[in-house]
Amino acid sequence: MKIHTLITDSDELAQLCDRLAKSDFVAVDTEFMRENTYWPELCLVQIANTEEAAAIDPLASGLDMTPLYELLTDNHDVLKIFHAGGQDVEIIFNATGKTPSPIFDTQIAMMAISQSEQIGYSNLVESWLGLTIDKGARFTDWSRRPLTERQIEYAIGDVTHLSKIFPRILKRLIKTGRGMWLNQEMEKLADPDNYRNDPTLAWRRIKAAGRNPQMLGRLKAIAEWREMEAQGKNIPRGRIARDETLADLASHPPKQQSDLAKVRGLSQGWRDNDIGKRLMNTIAKAQPLGDDEMPPRQQRGAPLGKEGALVADLLKLLLKIRAREIDVAARLLTRSDELEMLASGVRKNLPILEGWRYEVFGKDALELVEGRLGFAVEKGRLKMTRVSEDEEIFATAGADDAGDDDTDESGDDSES
Repeated sequence: MKIHTLITDSDELAQLCDRLAKSDFVAVDTEFMRENTYWPELCLVQIANTEEAAAIDPLASGLDMTPLYELLTDNHDVLKIFHAGGQDVEIIFNATGKTPSPIFDTQIAMMAISQSEQIGYSNLVESWLGLTIDKGARFTDWSRRPLTERQIEYAIGDVTHLSKIFPRILKRLIKTGRGMWLNQEMEKLADPDNYRNDPTLAWRRIKAAGRNPQMLGRLKAIAEWREMEAQGKNIPRGRIARDETLADLASHPPKQQSDLAKVRGLSQGWRDNDIGKRLMNTIAKAQPLGDDEMPPRQQRGAPLGKEGALVADLLKLLLKIRAREIDVAARLLTRSDELEMLASGVRKNLPILEGWRYEVFGKDALELVEGRLGFAVEKGRLKMTRVSEDEEIFATAGADDAGDDDTDESGDDSES
């Protein structure tokens, strides 16, 4: 594989992208800094196919990144390969207003062919290529120039390894027939709505107790205010105020600016400075949240109670068994809260009861809840076993008999 020197020239980048545009796939990775800014600062882009690889310096003076962005977002003939690519996709979206398409994430794919929930890149490389990655440059300041040869070599390695691993993962997926399982997951990763930064919706990310429209209206207003303040200063939103501070302000709004000095998470200076004044103006102008904006009530069945909690535990045990049997990550099949909803009686709008998830796991989960599936130990291993009709009838009769006994006892007590 040809490894290019660091690309800082627009013509060289355009020529590279022309060649890569003829590939079936390209592996992509980015290096960025976001600790001290609101917007992540893109510092390096690495890209490779099976024949060549390069690192591109977006901080180079005069470099036109358009050919690269067009390759990633507009060329739908080339598959873009990432590993744990959520933040990479976010950065590309911030730069272009589009997400890479089509897209494939090797971390997500590993969930369909192994029990790895969130396999790290180093472990992925070691597992598939038998190589140990030098982690010395992992925490480097990628915004500093010049970059050292070691830094560039480390960064390019992320995509050269990925370009070798992806075909092997794809071959395994084809062999198992589980490729279709990943379609929905990859669509979620590439959905632009996941990366749109609408300040008017920022309040939805903040945990707040209750559904009071006045409180939620204040939360919406001050969350939007915080986003605009942070964007204007290009600093992390948490440096303006933490989420829990906003929730406290929404629930217990200060009556005057001097009261801000008493709010946990705000400094004494807020009692008379300009930012405190802007916050008070925002709170004063906040309107109750409209009915059309109220968050949906969480879907719930009957309260779990002790028996329901035991059923949920059995479902989690069943999930572990099935994930082990078919060698798939349990997280890809379902989540704990979904199992608890199933145990409490919910039967609608549960992914576990739809599509391939129902065929692979949901059908058995439903039968366990409804008494048609049980557990058995065979040769020291726990496995699922079907309950015969006779056993179901016996179990039902036993439950009825128990109810009759309770009635008799209460009758005897009343007569005495």
